[in-house]
Amino acid sequence: MKTLKLDHKLAQQVKSGEKTATLRLYDDKDIKVNDEIEFIDKVDPGNPASWQQVGIARVNMVVEKRLGEIDKQDLRGHELYVSREDMLKTYQKYYGAQVTFETPVKIIHFSLDASSAVHNDGQPLTEAKMYADGGSRGNPGPSASGYAIMDMDGHVVVKKGVYLGITTNNQAEYQSLKLGLEEARMMRIRQLHVYMDSLLVVNQMLGRFKVKNRDLWPIHESVKQLLVNFDNVTFTHVPRELNKIADGAVNDALDEAIVA
Repeated sequence: MKTLKLDHKLAQQVKSGEKTATLRLYDDKDIKVNDEIEFIDKVDPGNPASWQQVGIARVNMVVEKRLGEIDKQDLRGHELYVSREDMLKTYQKYYGAQVTFETPVKIIHFSLDASSAVHNDGQPLTEAKMYADGGSRGNPGPSASGYAIMDMDGHVVVKKGVYLGITTNNQAEYQSLKLGLEEARMMRIRQLHVYMDSLLVVNQMLGRFKVKNRDLWPIHESVKQLLVNFDNVTFTHVPRELNKIADGAVNDALDEAIVA
């Protein structure tokens, strides 16, 4: 298995799902599609004893270009640069002054195996919090779901936004719950504490409200079936201002889909 070492900030972005691409110049590891990569967080670069495994990822796509040819589309899932010159200076800092816009680059897109996620102390994550949200611009209209799974200390382990197409707001809210539960199941979490700002979804999952909208019946039933994969799942309603991470994932997914 190939190993990539990252500074702490970038490692945390990989862990949370914000970073799903990396650029490699002079690729000595010869990374290819379907390769498995072990990501290491150099918590304290000068102290290897502090380094921790972030998780295992699989390479989905490798794009080869010259540095000066890289565009915004290539950098999806990667940190952006203020300008092409800023990008050049960044890689000259890492690789030396010999880097130019003509230097060959591999853009490596990967997906982290959710089941390899660990707690900040290096132990498997068995109990977690999940914030979920969905939104529709038009109701019905372009919609997206977002969720963030955190350890019990509030550190984000996974954050994702998914564009759904044309749905209603309530359908998007339910989809966020379903997608988040599927992710938590893959992570082998046993106890999950769910927080949503949708009073409707929370009360329906608690059995306080009946599901009267027939369009919600199938997804409500699929969510109920997912619950059997956990030892315990709790549902708590929170105000929108306390659900900003999931809400941000929703808007990011919508903005990206609409721009594309």
